[in-house]
Amino acid sequence: VQVTESGGGSVQAGGSLELTCAASGRTDCMAWFRQAPGKEHEGVAQIIDNGTLNYANSVKGRFTISQDSAKRTLILKMTSLQPGDTATYYCAADPPADNGVEWCFNADFSEFTSRGQGTQVTISS
Repeated sequence: VQVTESGGGSVQAGGSLELTCAASGRTDCMAWFRQAPGKEHEGVAQIIDNGTLNYANSVKGRFTISQDSAKRTLILKMTSLQPGDTATYYCAADPPADNGVEWCFNADFSEFTSRGQGTQVTISS
């Protein structure tokens, strides 16, 4: 499975952006990560095949992750964006497997089978 991100860009604080990730095949776990300059990849939100969602505390109430019924398109709607959200955002996915919810919600970016090239999100104050 290959994944490709789109969307992103630059907005002022308080604005909104939407990211999309297209997967070439069916997936089980899909996730968004972000990496700010000089920092490690941070898990932002995850969704598993049964529809269960998980969010990082830093984005709860502001970001919404969703997926189409074919489990091939992942969307991240970001609202109330702040300068601290500035980062390169990456999509990651794993094909159907029995890894389970705990793995999906806690795996590092490097553990995912499919990882995108990233899309830049810049928030100005």
